[in-house]
Amino acid sequence: IVIDAPHSVDDILKVVGDRTVKAIVCTHAHDDHVRVAPALREAVNNGAGAPILLHPDDKPLWDLTHGGDEGYLWDVDLADGMVIEVAGTSLQVLHTPGHAPGAVCLYAPGLGCVFTGDTLFHGGPGATGRSYSDRPTLEDSIKAKLFALPGDTVVHTGHGEDTTIALERANLAAATILARATQRLPGEEATP
Repeated sequence: IVIDAPHSVDDILKVVGDRTVKAIVCTHAHDDHVRVAPALREAVNNGAGAPILLHPDDKPLWDLTHGGDEGYLWDVDLADGMVIEVAGTSLQVLHTPGHAPGAVCLYAPGLGCVFTGDTLFHGGPGATGRSYSDRPTLEDSIKAKLFALPGDTVVHTGHGEDTTIALERANLAAATILARATQRLPGEEATP
């Protein structure tokens, strides 16, 4: 499978080589993850194509990139708990809204890793300054779905370096403690 299709069909095809692409799985529909997905769908497997999989809650974001053209919709809806089998490996879909309403992560227990798109980065939660993002929802998703995974699970992020679930649990705990320690209560004077 190809996870996300951001910028260049040719570059993706070079990595794919002569392998058969079973699917193009989009972790979410911000343009830097789906921009060339429709063109890639038509180009893989010597033009025979492969389906695009996306969580339906991301349709508004998909439409921002692809203009709502029905001919450019994805092919299969992702759902929480869905399992994708590829090359003897099972990828479990974890719906993790927050960075985007339909954001998903792909957990490969047999490989001891999770592909998090923009849900979780090295150093903490993904960004929430983009369209349809919400920080509390993102943190709830991370705590409920990703922090339930074994601590030694390797996190392959959508941008930047890899990390582990244990390290990111510690990072979020430290950030929470720091935020609470520096939070002012109503009526407290600001100190210089």
